[in-house]
Amino acid sequence: MTSGPVIDLGELRHEPEPEAMPRPPRAAGRPLRCAVVLLLVLAGLAGGAPAQRRTMVVLPARLGADALVAGDLFLVIDPFNGPGGQRRLVAYRLPGGAPAWEMTLPVEGRFWGMSSTGDALLVTGYQGAEDARSSVTVVLDRETGAYRWQQPGTPLELADGSLLLESVDGERGGTLRAVDVCCGTPRWAIDVAPRQIAYRFAPAGVDRIVLSSAEGRVEVHDAATGALRVAADLWEPVSYRNVNVQVIGDLLVTIGDYPGMVTGYDLDRLQRRWQSRVEDALYGADCGPVICVQGRGSGLRVLDPVTGRRLWADDRWAAVWSSRGRLVASAVSSAGPGAERFALLDPTSGTVLGELGRWELARPARIDDPLIGTRRHPDGGLLVAELDAGTGTVRPLDVLADAAGDCQSSGDLLICRRADGAYGLWWLRR
Repeated sequence: MTSGPVIDLGELRHEPEPEAMPRPPRAAGRPLRCAVVLLLVLAGLAGGAPAQRRTMVVLPARLGADALVAGDLFLVIDPFNGPGGQRRLVAYRLPGGAPAWEMTLPVEGRFWGMSSTGDALLVTGYQGAEDARSSVTVVLDRETGAYRWQQPGTPLELADGSLLLESVDGERGGTLRAVDVCCGTPRWAIDVAPRQIAYRFAPAGVDRIVLSSAEGRVEVHDAATGALRVAADLWEPVSYRNVNVQVIGDLLVTIGDYPGMVTGYDLDRLQRRWQSRVEDALYGADCGPVICVQGRGSGLRVLDPVTGRRLWADDRWAAVWSSRGRLVASAVSSAGPGAERFALLDPTSGTVLGELGRWELARPARIDDPLIGTRRHPDGGLLVAELDAGTGTVRPLDVLADAAGDCQSSGDLLICRRADGAYGLWWLRR
């Protein structure tokens, strides 16, 4: 790893030690004393934390319920009670948490995804028996919850505003269909043999679809029309599982078409630009100005997207993503459930620019939302802080005594599960 200055941000320790983190306030008559304690304990991270308890709105939910922020709605689906039971969906309006509407989902099964596009709300799940289940998407009016339509498939928003429904099994193949969001009217369809599918995500949605077979045949389709743009045979027939095909920017990247090789092709012409040897490479990721490659073991390998040249490698880092011109990486030794140790890296050199400490990250509702970290407090509740990838600072916000985990952030709001199964809504800014 390239050496360089390390910014000491006063990392809080994960091990429960009473002096390491503030106690949650217990009485309204102690604001000054709590403020002094918070200021002393967290001075290394920021200039103190608020003393008064934040206002909380309770959003009812049963244990086992599925919940998600979708735009200005907080959505809660009742727990799955086995075959034969329909599930109720309740929507609460953000930021205040007022009930908006509720409805009974028309499909029996397990629902696992919710999203919104325009004035439509998409609810996706599985239907059918466990050994023959298929995905289904139900489309509702996001303002009223009124039922619009439902069709098989998992949805992806296309760059032209329509919806792609993927009904594909890795072993049996299936169909890709584009439909109008308003009413499910079909636009185009492609029958897909058993093969890999990859997408290019433009700012407005998917604009390219890549289909690749085990024999090395690769097709690039226009997502707006389904038309074939270009096709080529890129590698000799090999085991299907040995080749990973991904789209990173304007590149089609193959991993494993030759042992230990990562190859970059021009996406719209399928002409090879470069080839780089990366032992044990498993998959790649778009890391802003660089390509991150992770292997079957631990560690990170970083390539120049223009030449394929290896820029740096480090076995200390596991999950990594780009944020505000930096890479946010979790340490290999801390990867997995619970609090992970995060650091900021320079994308082109791997230099550690800052240590952010150990946190569980709240799921952001939008990609540009700030990173919010939470950590279990030894006396109960969660310590909450804002992690700024641009400046490398950690700003403690509060200890939420009623929060138990499973947090999501949406702008200035934080929504976390409480011990009783309900959700609490807190304002991050006073």
